[in-house]
Amino acid sequence: MSTLEERPMVVSSIPQDYTKRLMVFGGRASMELAAKIANQLDLDLGHVKLETFSDGEVYCRYEESIRGADVFLVQSTAANAAQGMTPNDALMELLVMIDAAQGASAHRIIAVMPWFGYARQDKKSRPREPISARVVAKSLEAVGVDRVLAMDLHSGQVQGFFEVPVDHMTAMPMLTQYFLDQAFTEELVIVSPDAGRVKVARNFARKVGCHWAVMEKERPAQQVAEIGYVVGDVQGKTAVLVDDMIDTAGTLCAAARTVLDEGAARVIACATHGVFSGAAYERLRYENSGIERIVVTDTIPTPPGEPDNITVLSTAQTLADSIRRIFADDSVSEIFAGENQLF
Repeated sequence: MSTLEERPMVVSSIPQDYTKRLMVFGGRASMELAAKIANQLDLDLGHVKLETFSDGEVYCRYEESIRGADVFLVQSTAANAAQGMTPNDALMELLVMIDAAQGASAHRIIAVMPWFGYARQDKKSRPREPISARVVAKSLEAVGVDRVLAMDLHSGQVQGFFEVPVDHMTAMPMLTQYFLDQAFTEELVIVSPDAGRVKVARNFARKVGCHWAVMEKERPAQQVAEIGYVVGDVQGKTAVLVDDMIDTAGTLCAAARTVLDEGAARVIACATHGVFSGAAYERLRYENSGIERIVVTDTIPTPPGEPDNITVLSTAQTLADSIRRIFADDSVSEIFAGENQLF
């Protein structure tokens, strides 16, 4: 009986090329950001046909081969007024893009969701309510997503709704650097608008090198906020209100009025996600809010007609670095020195 060493080696006659391919596609809710990311990666943005039929149904078709490629689909599940997209349109479009990529034999399908819609509905606040963030997670996995990238999730527990890996990114390094680059005459104080964001405010203050404060808040109804008082010293200082998102701006404007009443010299607001829904723009105008500057990122397309006091920073470099590392099977957390879990 021959030994294993004596057996002839069988070599496959099938040509094998293990060169990986990286492809980036954008959905209509985030096409501009996707183009910036592709540019940072020295890639051409992938060609995909996306349209909405007259009855409102979404259609998708990749116009080039994606077989064997690592496909990154950039789509915030947010509204885009310029494209006539609602958050639900964006979510459905992302789902059909994932399904089409799976059917086209992509090697890996990674959903890049700078803004993860429905993240605020992450628990049952009242009886007979859905946990909508979990519904989104299940939907993405059901159609075949292999991995998800998200930026500054509203709460960490959203990651637990997924069985596939979730890479969490944060805009804190770019936001803190923005304030370090500014020349302020008054001392800064970082203010958390509620107790739930205290850890974020504390880390923000540590990186900027200043003190922090927290506000006591009551919310009598959904999207309605009342601010009680400030715990901490804001007298004569530039108060920087730090949050993960600005939606209708009710909380933010109430907080700004409170810190001004407490003696702050001026107020600046800072958030990763600028949702700006409803009457947000009207509320945020300086003459109405007293907020001199509102700094957000481009995770969500800014609706038209924004007031002059809004500044938008690009997340394209951070997202491109994360995509590059995932493609190369390197650590994503190293980009943020291990501080990308801020909850």
